[in-house]
Amino acid sequence: MTTSLHRFMFRAMAGEHELQVHADTPARARRAAEAAIADVTRVEAKYSRYRDDSVTTRVNRAAGGAPVAIDAETAALLAYADRCFAQSDGRFDITSGVLRRVWDFRATPPRVPDAQARAQACALIGWRDVEWNDRAIRLPRAGMEIDFGGIGKEYAADRMATILREHGIASALVNLGGDVRAVGAQPGGAPWRVGIRHPRDPARPIAGVDVVDAAVATSGDYERFVVVDGVRYCHLLDPRSGMPVAAWQSISVIAPLCVVAGSLATIAMLLEAGALPFLDAQRAGYVAVDARGAVHRSPAIAAST
Repeated sequence: MTTSLHRFMFRAMAGEHELQVHADTPARARRAAEAAIADVTRVEAKYSRYRDDSVTTRVNRAAGGAPVAIDAETAALLAYADRCFAQSDGRFDITSGVLRRVWDFRATPPRVPDAQARAQACALIGWRDVEWNDRAIRLPRAGMEIDFGGIGKEYAADRMATILREHGIASALVNLGGDVRAVGAQPGGAPWRVGIRHPRDPARPIAGVDVVDAAVATSGDYERFVVVDGVRYCHLLDPRSGMPVAAWQSISVIAPLCVVAGSLATIAMLLEAGALPFLDAQRAGYVAVDARGAVHRSPAIAAST
C-alpha cells in the first residue's frame, strides 16, 4: 500500500504542536489526526489546573476536606506519579505546584522569594501525606494541591499514538511542544530522526537521535526562568528547599513511552549531581548539557550521533 505524508498543526496546552501521519488517503489521515487531537483536548480539559471543571481543580478545592471520587484513568496517573516520587527520593512530587505561589517567573522586576515564603509553601508539599486509592483521593491539609503538569503533556502524546494505531496508522510522529512520540518507523523501515536543540541556542541542534516506536522528551532550564543579580533561576524547583535546581541546562531522554521519557528527564534534572548515574541505572538513552555547557551522551547515543 502506497502512503503519503500528511501534516497537521494544532494548538493545545498553551502551545503549538505538529502531527505527521503517513496514510494511503488524505481522508484516512485526517480522521485519525482529528481523533488524536481531540483526545489531547480531552486530557487538557480533564486535568488542567486552569479549568474550574477539571479533576485537578475539584481535588484541590477539597483539600483539607472529604475525599474526591476519581476514575480509573486518574488513578493510573496517580499511581505513575507515586512511582516517580519513589524513583526520585521524593523530589518528583505532584503536590509541589504550590511553589508557583511564591515563584513568579513573569514578574517585573524579577525576584527571588525569601526563605520564609519558601518555607510556608514547602509546608504544603507532601505526597506521602496524600490519602488515595483507585477510587478516591484526599489532600489532608487545606491549601495543598496536586498538579499533573509534570506528566500530562507526555501522557497526551502517548494517548495520541494509541489512537492513531486504533485508526490503522502504522507510521506517524507526534510532536507536543518538543516532546516527541514516534508511531512505528517511516515507510520503508527508516527510523524517525529527532533533533535535540541546544538549551542556549534554539537554532543549533546538539544531537540527532533515531527512534522507532519510541519517544524523546526534554526537561531544561530555558523555558521559564528569571535572572536576578546575574544568577539564573529556572522553574524546576526542589520541593525540599523550594529553590530551583542548577546543575543542568537540559536533559533529553529516549524511552519507549513519552510519559516515561519526560518523567525520567525531570527526575534527572531534580537529582542534579545524581542525574547521570540515575539514568544509567534506568538504562535510558540521554543527551544532557551541564551548567557549564558540556554535552554528555549515553553510550548508545554517543555511538550513533
